[in-house]
Order: sequence, then C-alpha cells, then structure tokens
Amino acid sequence: MRIDPYSLELFLAVAREGSITRASRLEHIAPSALSRRIADLEEVIGLPLLIRSPSGVELTEAGHHAFVRATRLHEDLQSLAREVQSLSGQVSGTVRLFANASAIVGFLPERLKRFQAQYPLVQIALTERISDEVLRACLEDRADVGVCAALRAKPAGVDSWHFADDPLMVVLPPEHELSAKDTLTFEDVVQYPLVALQAGGALDQALRERAVASHVGIQVSVTVNSFDAQCRMVGVGLGIGIVPSSAASAFAGTSNFARRPLNESWGNRELHVLALRKSSRLKAVQALIDALVSRTTEG
Repeated sequence: MRIDPYSLELFLAVAREGSITRASRLEHIAPSALSRRIADLEEVIGLPLLIRSPSGVELTEAGHHAFVRATRLHEDLQSLAREVQSLSGQVSGTVRLFANASAIVGFLPERLKRFQAQYPLVQIALTERISDEVLRACLEDRADVGVCAALRAKPAGVDSWHFADDPLMVVLPPEHELSAKDTLTFEDVVQYPLVALQAGGALDQALRERAVASHVGIQVSVTVNSFDAQCRMVGVGLGIGIVPSSAASAFAGTSNFARRPLNESWGNRELHVLALRKSSRLKAVQALIDALVSRTTEG
C-alpha cells in the first residue's frame, strides 16, 4: 500500500471545507483533479472516505478515522521538514502563523515584509482565525506563533508578548447625530442600531458582556463576517459600528465615514503575540517572535 502525502493533504482540505470545490480553490488545484486524487486514495485504502452530494461532502465512518490519523501524519511530516531545515546554518523553513483579522489588517503586512527582507528563506504560512481559535491552535501546537486580542487570563504553558495597541473606535456616517461629539461612550452607541461582527470573536464577546454588565440591550441591524463588510454596511447607513482602530483606518478612512474614539477603559484593546512554551524553538520561529515583539517594528 502506497499513500501519497499530497493526496492526504488534499483529503484533509476537503474534510475541513466540506466541499471539493472550496478545497480545490484553497489548494489551487482543479476540482476534477482533486476528486481523482481522493478517489485514488479511497481505492488504495479500500473503503470510501466521503459521502458525496450536490450540497457538499461528509465523512464516512472510515473517513472520520482517516481524518484523525491523516491530521497527525501531516503535522508530523511538517514538523520533520521544519526540524531538518533548522539544522542548517541559515534561518529557513516554514513558520505556521495564526492571527486574528485586526492583526492581519492593521499590522502584520508591513512587519512580515520587513521580516521577509531579513529572512528570505523563511516562509510564513498565515491562517486567519478569531482570537480564541488562535489561542487553541497555539496550545495544540498547530500554530508556531499566534497574534490575537490580549488574553484575560494566560493559560499555563503559553508565552505572551505585547504586539500592538489597537483601541476601539466608533465608525458612523458623517451625517449621523453622534458625529457631533468628539468621543463616544458605549451608552451613546447602544442607543442606535449596530452593524455587528461575527458571533464568537473577541470583540463580539466583549461588546455583549459589556451590554449585560451595563444592563442595556444591543440593537443589531445586520451581522457580517469581516471588518470591511462591517464598514461597508455602515457607509450606506445601515447602522454604526465598533471596530479596532486598525480596521477603521483600513476600511473607513474616507469622507464617507466619521470616526470617533470609544471613551471606555475596556476599549483600550491590545494585541499580543502567543507561542507554546518550549525549552527551545526552531530558529525561524524564534526569529519571527523576536521580529514581531521588537519595538523597532513599530511604525
């Protein structure tokens, strides 16, 4: 029995996406070629791994078992490659970086560009996730480095460093009556319909907890899954939004918006760099951590 590691990687992508079409886009391979790879894998194993339907795919019982084992095998192969690469005298290899949306929008592009200029042999495998999932990926050693909203309580076994200040701001149409104020409180904001961000993220949790603590309700006009969509909805007048400064600068920096600081102590949001605590790290991983937490990267 010969199992191709690339076919396993494609199988994992299909299982995670629940769709051959979405997985093919993610892996940059034609859907027909990906489907053929999975069929060949099933033939080698001798059992069907997927239940195919017009709406997508589901794992069979054998598929669930294969997914667990294939995940471990893929991670072991990636770890093997990174460890061998680290034995050379140069800083090289692949670093798995997980980050939340505001870090990716506001800070990482410039910092990663500077890092790449200094370490051209290091590849960054960047994955966007909400802050809780970034932390979980670090704890489970699926991420070498994470960047996310500051933790309320740092779990044992995780190292954390300050990455950037990213205070919350209110974005609203320039003709909105709240735009007459220089700063806004949470009490000011919740009197009006909000364009809300995806449920489960650190910002969504913070706003809902603050609403409960303040004994006020949140009027949601529409819920979206990204900061750019949130600002787009605000721009056409569907509501107002609370976003990190990084997102406000990236997506609400035109005359179509008014931007006001959120005058609340809990609005002084920070982003941190996370990594699983280890006695030693791969050279490329440590180099990225040093670059991200160094004050010389600010600007």
